[in-house]
Amino acid sequence: MNSRRAWVIYGVVTFAYIVAFMQRSSLGISAVEATERFDVAATALSALAVVQLAVYAALQIPVGVILDRVGPKLLLVVGASLMVTGQVILAVSPNLGIAIAGRVLVGAGDAMTFISAIRLLASWFSGRQLTFVSQIFGTLGQFGQLLSAFPLSFALHAFGWTPTYLSAAALSVIAVVALTVVVSNAPASAGAPVATAPRQSWGASWHHLRESLARPGTQLGFWSHFVTQSSLTTFTLLWGFPFLSVGLGYGPSGAAVLITVTVASALVSGPILGILSARYPFRRSNIVLGIVAAMAVAWGVVLAWPGTPPTWVVVILLLVIAVGGPGSLIGFDFARSFNPMRAYGSASGIVNVGGFLATFVMMFLIAVALDVIDKTSGGTGLPAELYAFDSFRIAFLVQYLVVGGGVVFLLHARSRTRRRMHDEEGIEVAPVWVALVRGWRKLRD
Repeated sequence: MNSRRAWVIYGVVTFAYIVAFMQRSSLGISAVEATERFDVAATALSALAVVQLAVYAALQIPVGVILDRVGPKLLLVVGASLMVTGQVILAVSPNLGIAIAGRVLVGAGDAMTFISAIRLLASWFSGRQLTFVSQIFGTLGQFGQLLSAFPLSFALHAFGWTPTYLSAAALSVIAVVALTVVVSNAPASAGAPVATAPRQSWGASWHHLRESLARPGTQLGFWSHFVTQSSLTTFTLLWGFPFLSVGLGYGPSGAAVLITVTVASALVSGPILGILSARYPFRRSNIVLGIVAAMAVAWGVVLAWPGTPPTWVVVILLLVIAVGGPGSLIGFDFARSFNPMRAYGSASGIVNVGGFLATFVMMFLIAVALDVIDKTSGGTGLPAELYAFDSFRIAFLVQYLVVGGGVVFLLHARSRTRRRMHDEEGIEVAPVWVALVRGWRKLRD
């Protein structure tokens, strides 16, 4: 555990996740071009992203069960291979139907990547170092967004649709080779062959899944992921680029530069959240709620701003919502804390459904709102009218409805989790204001 080889494997798996993140977000930089290429309205365009995320979310629990049975390496290799195929199909697609088929494969491959990688890290690292490297791992994935915002965006406008998505597929080919050659499921022990966990029966795997679903701590992880990740993912995967480039008038290059703000914010906030989560394990839900409150305020300021908001306000919005990316990894911390290792794959799959379920619901509802507003105002469906800032003002309010509902369920799951901790372990977590008062008194004394 925590060996030199562990860090080599960490590097390879991180590269594979960065590439997977790029494939996931590669559609976001081409939303305007896709509207014109396939001659579709916002609702139809959203189908490309919504179907991809629906497949991703639907596969999380089955992938988690399979992961506990066969181990992470096989799923990582299969996932990268599916993304190669999906991006090649998207690259040559002449119509929306074939493009959707390609994104289905990308979503399926992506579904196998993150939770398999998180499970692999748990076999190669331990203790507080595991919490920290897991948080850093999730944060480094944001470099995939950077690859989409710059090289892919540049290639799209310089070389066109097909060469751009073929080059994206080529990166996943490299990932397949590296994963196959370098990665092992677990460390070798005392010179023995590489260790592998005993293979569970399907019956045992489904039993662990049911147990994980019933645990309030797993549910707390699900809703934590639901409320933190969705705003950023909705923004970066589809609606952020047209919002910035057309709605706010920054153009493709300006939007690409602004998108990188989210990457920088995640890279800074990720390690901080990792340290806080490791140091204050009983306050992780308070960290989640603080992130959600900050995002609500930031979106409120931008959407209520009279006229077009200045650039500094937009930058603050991007800095704040980006914290939701590494913040969502706290959900996996809950899964690890309240589930045995034999069921960690299943629990991680359950948690990972949360943010993506919220995301594709948001994406679709925003698309419907944009189309309704465009038709009501007599628009033509052209990007300049469809993606006007005043339309986004209304459409983005969907986030308050979706995330607000998630917060209600999060608070309920937290209450049940703390009650179970008290009943089973005698641990009582005081309200945060009580803890703050106690801390203040200690400082005064």
